[in-house]
Amino acid sequence: MKTALQLQHRIAAFIGGARDDFDALALEVFTFQFERNTAYRAFCERKERTPDRVAHWTEIPAVPASAFKQLALTCFPPDDAVVEFHTSGTTQACSGRHLFKTLELYDAAITPNFNAHLFPDGARMPLLSLVPDDPHSSLAYMIRKLGARCIERLEPGNEPVCVLGTAFNFLKLFDEGIQLQLPAGSRAMETGGFKGRAREVTKPALYEMFEKHLGIPPTHVVNEYGMTELSTQFYDATMRVGHRSDVKHAPPWARVRVIDPQTDEEARPGVPGLFRIYDLANLWSVMCLQTEDLGVADGDGFVLFGRAPGSSPRGCSLNAEALSVA
Repeated sequence: MKTALQLQHRIAAFIGGARDDFDALALEVFTFQFERNTAYRAFCERKERTPDRVAHWTEIPAVPASAFKQLALTCFPPDDAVVEFHTSGTTQACSGRHLFKTLELYDAAITPNFNAHLFPDGARMPLLSLVPDDPHSSLAYMIRKLGARCIERLEPGNEPVCVLGTAFNFLKLFDEGIQLQLPAGSRAMETGGFKGRAREVTKPALYEMFEKHLGIPPTHVVNEYGMTELSTQFYDATMRVGHRSDVKHAPPWARVRVIDPQTDEEARPGVPGLFRIYDLANLWSVMCLQTEDLGVADGDGFVLFGRAPGSSPRGCSLNAEALSVA
């Protein structure tokens, strides 16, 4: 078994473009987390999924994202965390926490994936953020790391810009009546984000507003899908394919499977299910996460529909008690 530092460096190199075997690396990460994450080990043992019984990355036990609301899921003493990101806490009384021993892998995963989806044409332009700065927001941290300048409102300029924000940030801006014709080539990244808000609009309607209020056509608006509990983000393929596309693809160091909530097996092609995400950059917490997000597989990618209806699925909805240590 490699040391923790060797494993971290190998994952960082993989994120940076080095060739590696995802399956072999995922199994090493699973063994590492089984040995060091006490709550996760107890969970795996109850499911009889131990490293000697798991032969492929698809067999690695998935922790429900909701478990981050009750437990500090770490492979290190929580007091050693260099930062903790919080979930919004809008759907439950308490918010979840994702603690990091180091941000090396988180940082490594941000820029190449962002540039590949927002700047596949190689363009360079200022990044402007509508997201308020918050030390416990993973989105705010990501945007700071990208070097975006935080602004309260947009101003006209002579060069293209890339504007970053949640869907609600942009809707608020549009509702204020802003009317700008940003220079050709300008683009935007929106992250969804209507959870718990009084006002929502459909994605097509929101994208029409981008063109009406900012002069940014739908072909230059990219949706980002991320979670506080993960270290990797996922993006629409729109800018890469040159037309509106809701299909997202995982980068080489991550995988997304669509799971039938009744069987806990992979959903049939074209049949909606819940996303199960494997993120090697989550080395120091839990690599495999069972989300409550509903979508469908599309070729080698996936399409996000939104949050699953409120009823708890039988197969892959696992409560936090299962992660407690006896």
